[in-house]
Amino acid sequence: MDQAMFPSSSADIARKRRELAPKQLEAFRAFSAAVFAEGELDARTKQLIAVAVAHVTQCPYCIRGHTDGALKAGASEAQIMEAIWVAAEMRAGGAFAHSALAIDQMHAHGRASG
Repeated sequence: MDQAMFPSSSADIARKRRELAPKQLEAFRAFSAAVFAEGELDARTKQLIAVAVAHVTQCPYCIRGHTDGALKAGASEAQIMEAIWVAAEMRAGGAFAHSALAIDQMHAHGRASG
């Protein structure tokens, strides 16, 4: 298997995106710039949040891009790893919390068959 599952970004891909949906691309770029602009949260904090979210959404492009962004904004490798562990806990916590649905269904099944 010579083809990567996730192709690298390229000028051809960027060009095709621009050709297919120029207004949407422009709007997305403006939105992204507004979201990552300095505000109540500094750039480093925003990038650390983005690293964590990228791990939850499992976007390899976002993981690479926002890890670079966090490093450029002054985050340490330890801070990045800590943000990743927060993401891991939140993902695991969601699975644990949603077990209430399975337990509720088990109770409902027991009442229906009992």
